[in-house]
Amino acid sequence: MGTPLEPRDAQAEEVVDRLMEEYPDSTISLRYSNRLELLIAVILSAQCTDERVNKETAHLFAKYDGPEDYATVDEEELAEDLNSITYYNSKAGYIKSSAQDIIEKHDGDVPDTMDELTELSGVGRKTANVVLQHGHDVVEGIVVDTHVQRISRRLGLTEQKRPDAIEPDLMEVVPEDVWQQYTHLLIDHGRAVCTARNPDCSDCVLADICPSEKGDSDVDLASGEAW
Repeated sequence: MGTPLEPRDAQAEEVVDRLMEEYPDSTISLRYSNRLELLIAVILSAQCTDERVNKETAHLFAKYDGPEDYATVDEEELAEDLNSITYYNSKAGYIKSSAQDIIEKHDGDVPDTMDELTELSGVGRKTANVVLQHGHDVVEGIVVDTHVQRISRRLGLTEQKRPDAIEPDLMEVVPEDVWQQYTHLLIDHGRAVCTARNPDCSDCVLADICPSEKGDSDVDLASGEAW
């Protein structure tokens, strides 16, 4: 079992430093060319892999151009264009509704505040944070996806269980100037090494400071269950 650094902010800084060295080119993996495409891609990415979303949006973004196209298309047609995406019927409704609001309430532009973004259909704080960070260069929080949630708990950086509670807890210890990068680093590490079911602790640059490390630890702190 690794021994985490104390206090938590020292642990967070060491985690970021090591992962930056391990994944120097870490960045968002969704493909988009403007803010609307970013918003749509993030909506589609809920409970779906970025790889699948990128494959679907390649033809979606070629067919639709601007919020008017999404706002006026028949919802069933839009859903059919998304049919390899999880929950595609619901997401088609979110996209169409959001596009309508963007036209009617925001002069056709994707809004640039947390409050306005989270008023759009299908947009929660996680989605809004991604759009703010990568669409507007506004960083006011940490995107907590499944990788961030899992690995932050494994590393002892938070004991919170829900993303809405994990985010403010992490914001207290992760340096503000790396809030955006923190998410990308943990996503890359979660895909490559610290997977949900069978993490490769023997090849992990954080093993010696991870209280969930499988060498001696009996418990996965992400789930609270035995390995």
